Amino acid sequence: MDWTTLFDKRMAERLPEVKVLCDESMSRHTSFRIGGPARRMACPGTGEQLAAVLEIAKECGVETLVIGKGTNLLVADEGLDRVVIDTSAAMHAMGLGEDGRITAAAGVSLVRLAEFACRNGLTGLEFAHGIPGTLGGAVCMNAGAYGGEMVQVLESVTALFPDGVRVLPVEELDLRYRHSLFTDHPEAVVLGATVKLEQGEEADIRAKMQELMGRRKATQPLEYPSAGSTFKRPVGYFAGTLIDQTGLKGLAVGGAQVSEKHAGFVINTGGATFADVTELMEKVQQAVFDAAGVRLEPEVRIIR
Repeated sequence: MDWTTLFDKRMAERLPEVKVLCDESMSRHTSFRIGGPARRMACPGTGEQLAAVLEIAKECGVETLVIGKGTNLLVADEGLDRVVIDTSAAMHAMGLGEDGRITAAAGVSLVRLAEFACRNGLTGLEFAHGIPGTLGGAVCMNAGAYGGEMVQVLESVTALFPDGVRVLPVEELDLRYRHSLFTDHPEAVVLGATVKLEQGEEADIRAKMQELMGRRKATQPLEYPSAGSTFKRPVGYFAGTLIDQTGLKGLAVGGAQVSEKHAGFVINTGGATFADVTELMEKVQQAVFDAAGVRLEPEVRIIR
């Protein structure tokens, strides 16, 4: 029996309220707009439902992949023979607590979270307003921009581990540049988080968000599908600068291209495939290594 038959049966029996998509194209769920069909995609609305989906998948002997908005993923065109769990579809709960605290589910977008903070006169998340991912992904990667990082605002994270749910203070998350406890423990799943912000003036907060968005639009190729910065920042260097200095702006493989606007971005100019992007990334890595002796490490997460 194919695992999907048993998975569908158990989901219908135990979680009929959770939406399940069959052979759902991952190109619809990644900012690169690349990726073949996921055999099953589940869209839980709560942490309890997410945990139950994981348990059912385990019973069926099938791998899982938990995603947010897919803004840091490059997925193979052949698709994924696994259950993809999309937190961004329905895990949207968010609430205002005391003393500048906001608690939100993992699937809440950073844009929505920053807007919520702004409307409530809370400052500290302005840097996150233009980051296209979800809170869960931002925690896992310690997302940041323009001098701000999640480590500066996070107070605690609620996560599901194989032995149960834990609430971890920020001090235990090992948050560093594009790294967290969850980077080293992929078996753990972020369910939600609490941020602690400072009081501010809504007009000032909004002006700062608009300023940063203007800088982003002026310097980044937002008009094309991409996964943001393709490579991590090497110690002592900037990836985009190294790529630019190596003369790689505009280099293309099929529909994938090193952006002429910002060399740190590999973009999908139209019809790019998984193979196009990975080949282009390898060419960039080799050229930069040959020219500068620096090995670029992908920031984008490659899923096969």
